[in-house]
Amino acid sequence: MSTTKPKAIAPDWLSKTLAGTLLGFTLAIGCTGLFSWLASDMALSIRGQLAMWMTAPIWMGILSGVYFFRSGKRAWAWLAVANLLVFGLPAVSRLI
Repeated sequence: MSTTKPKAIAPDWLSKTLAGTLLGFTLAIGCTGLFSWLASDMALSIRGQLAMWMTAPIWMGILSGVYFFRSGKRAWAWLAVANLLVFGLPAVSRLI
């Protein structure tokens, strides 16, 4: 059994907060856009309202969870990759 302690979460709050604020917002917008794209059979008035009201809880969830990353660099990297996936999925599906 190993007696080494796990690496502590680094306290670079500013970098994590900026990552969650900026990339978290774009990720929340992308997630609601993806929802709207996938739920295209739903009435536009309902789908638009759902997408609009889903943005804030998704963004706040990302902003809350960003502090679990070990460093600000990891938060930026993971959120950037998540943004690329969310915004790239519809673009790639149009090519297919």
